[in-house]
Amino acid sequence: MTSSSPDSSSVSPTARSIAAAVAAGDETAVAAVADALDRIRSLDDPIEAFRVVRADAALAEAAAIDAQSDRANLPLAGVPVAIKDNVAVAGESMRVGSTATSDAPQAVDHPVVARIRAAGGVVIGLTNVPELCVFGATDSVYSVTRNPWNWSVTPGGSSGGSAAAVAAGMVPIALGNDGMGSIRIPAACTGLVGLKPGLGVVPAQLGATDWYGMSENGPLATTVSDAALLLSVLADEPALADVRTPGRLRIAVSWRSPVAGVTVDTGWAAGVERAASSLQLIGHDVRRASPVYPTSAAIAGLVRWFAGTADDADALDDSSLERRVRRHAAIGRFVRRTPLMSERLREAWIEKAGEFLTEYDVLVTPALARSPIEARRWGAGGWATTMAANVRYAPFAAPWNIAGFPAMSLPAGIHPVSGTPIAVQLVARPGGESLLLGLATQLEAQMPWPRTAPTRPLLTPPARRP
Repeated sequence: MTSSSPDSSSVSPTARSIAAAVAAGDETAVAAVADALDRIRSLDDPIEAFRVVRADAALAEAAAIDAQSDRANLPLAGVPVAIKDNVAVAGESMRVGSTATSDAPQAVDHPVVARIRAAGGVVIGLTNVPELCVFGATDSVYSVTRNPWNWSVTPGGSSGGSAAAVAAGMVPIALGNDGMGSIRIPAACTGLVGLKPGLGVVPAQLGATDWYGMSENGPLATTVSDAALLLSVLADEPALADVRTPGRLRIAVSWRSPVAGVTVDTGWAAGVERAASSLQLIGHDVRRASPVYPTSAAIAGLVRWFAGTADDADALDDSSLERRVRRHAAIGRFVRRTPLMSERLREAWIEKAGEFLTEYDVLVTPALARSPIEARRWGAGGWATTMAANVRYAPFAAPWNIAGFPAMSLPAGIHPVSGTPIAVQLVARPGGESLLLGLATQLEAQMPWPRTAPTRPLLTPPARRP
């Protein structure tokens, strides 16, 4: 199958346009949800973004929105929203990619789901994740989720199902969460806007410990405006929906990998060059400068990733888990008894990162080091194989989970070999979500992207040119 041009992308409405039409009475919420259900039926079979599609329940919830006299005041009036399957939705099971979890329906909504519903959003389904949301490709006993741009590669993880649903045009927005890059990695793989808010901006309540404060809920969307809208609802801060372009900023641009020995693919480096040139044209003060990523920061992140997985696995039957997840949890049970869990290592990195992002307003890096890895059952292989593949392609996100700083992924072109999007990461100091959204709006205007994947994706990467 040959590649399609960006102009052949399926046309799908934005969250803003749906909410405006439903609020004005120009469209019903039932019609908006029915359209999304039609898209899911026609598009999801090869992609496998959803574990559960709530067709009847979603239509009933949409009808209730249409019956509300105050729907003009609902920021997400009638908007179909996909929810990642590690966030509780009342009446639905939460399997977190595992048969070891309970299939009993959840009794109450997670706080962010309650906020989405209170804003008029309709929960259309639950999206696939890797087991316990541990790794950076979305495969589990339930599915191998595929990238809408190229079915042979992953949409990333662990919010891969949410990203695939949005990138394919099935829904306009989705909820993801991010403990080591799990919003930004899938956004980068699939050409979306994905934002990990800073610590405490949005209720987390993810698993047993939020991976010791590294995990955050956040939006996946096809436009900056839609990402801002969903973030405003998740944070219960309406002002975040009003995106304002910033004045002249001091911007550091860096290609330096946080992981020694991991190099950046030339296609991904070119995306950063393109973004840097656009930022200079806008009028920002752009300089090449890299933060120093200390080994202690990597240790602080790794031990919390391991220990957080162990905490999530403790309540489950180990024998029902994938072998690689059992090993990850076993390492976690060891390290959580050691001094490596001390906050001292993490606090040292927060101080260094804060100093760098005082000298500069924003840091721009590649979102990934290379294009998405293969879509396959990585869980059937070993832990070391998965770890090596994850580190080689996605080293840039985790430092900002460790620090608790806001960071986002933004499309920056199409890779000439993989045929999938390339992306940049934007990072700011705590409280900088609005700043990042404003800067992203400027970049969106300077280097626009196709909002969704081509309707005829690649099955395999194109041949490399001589």
